Amino acid sequence: MDFELSPKVQALSERLTAFMGEFVYPNEARIGAELEEHRGRGEPWQPSTIVEELKARARALGLWNLFLPDSPLGAGLTNLEYAPLCEIMGRSPIAPELFNCSAPDTGNMEVLVRYGTPAQQRQWLEPLLEGRIRSAFAMTEPAVASSDATNIEARIVRDGDSYVITGRKWWTSGAPDARCKLLIVMGQSAPEHPDVHRRQSMILVPADAPGVRLLRSLKVFGYDHAPHGHGEVDFAQVRVPAANMLLGEGRGFEIAQGRLGPGRIHHCMRLIGLAERALELTCRRALARVAFGRPIADQGVMRERIAESRILIDQARLLVLNASDKMDRHGNRIAMKEIAMIKVAVPNMACQVLDWAIQAHGGGGVSEDFPLAAAWTSARTLRLADGPDEVHRNQIAKLELARHRG
Repeated sequence: MDFELSPKVQALSERLTAFMGEFVYPNEARIGAELEEHRGRGEPWQPSTIVEELKARARALGLWNLFLPDSPLGAGLTNLEYAPLCEIMGRSPIAPELFNCSAPDTGNMEVLVRYGTPAQQRQWLEPLLEGRIRSAFAMTEPAVASSDATNIEARIVRDGDSYVITGRKWWTSGAPDARCKLLIVMGQSAPEHPDVHRRQSMILVPADAPGVRLLRSLKVFGYDHAPHGHGEVDFAQVRVPAANMLLGEGRGFEIAQGRLGPGRIHHCMRLIGLAERALELTCRRALARVAFGRPIADQGVMRERIAESRILIDQARLLVLNASDKMDRHGNRIAMKEIAMIKVAVPNMACQVLDWAIQAHGGGGVSEDFPLAAAWTSARTLRLADGPDEVHRNQIAKLELARHRG
């Protein structure tokens, strides 16, 4: 198992790192100020002009659509090759979008690449790949425990040459964004099917289709995540052409597994970058601050936390690289245990490293003067997104127990 960077990935890594240093970190505060202006005008969901300018710059430099393994539409990178690049992007909350590598668009584009018809790809995939529109994924529902996706109650009913969608979704990330033009919706198309995993389908719904209504945007620990955000969306007898069905009726779980495998691994890659940046901030803070007559870097508890952070980050990175390698060599299904393992391990690692970083910064750590508080909320949220820890741990245990059954 070789985790050394290939010359191609090493070159991309250097170019990404340079772009981050020249354009991303220096613009974080400017973009934040611009978004505050938008909020002040009551327009939080309008895109940042600075972000759009930086996207054009990144695309012109060829730092664009670096994901999509096994597809000529991407950069031709495997999951293992993409991992260190995604980690670099994860160091800043604004970075993934600049390279057209942000969720949920990456997952939705992978769905369209794998399962979309040529007509669906022309209508939706092409503008997504170009970064002209954004999209949302509507799966979770407020009325049921969606960690068990067989509970999902939204209905997708065939009516002649159309399907009619009825139901309510929430935590539909990207739905409030003014650029969101497409929602991929999961719902029941055959509620009486004897196989519970063949009851669900996924369908493409234009965001401006009659009956689609954004009820409210949802905050995460008080953060609105504008201009992207998360929404509660009502689908009231929404009618779309039958040609909008993805792959076929009853294939929703199959698509979900194909989508969520890469999505989970991307989240983990980005979180490692976030944890690395937090550790860097901790070290700088510890060296610069003096308490009780000496730098806090000389305090035993601080050194222990810095050392433990380094151990935890490197352990998590190796788990992610191993999962990426197994996905590349054997596919998402064979790598399901490794994917579940990182989905538990990495967000928990990031929460711990960020918690220690916040502690090192004292009152500043919980303020907006530093990126740590917002970063912690993102890491903590990812212990729920794409399946909670408990579901993944249960799956890991079942797979482990199966090895020992007679």
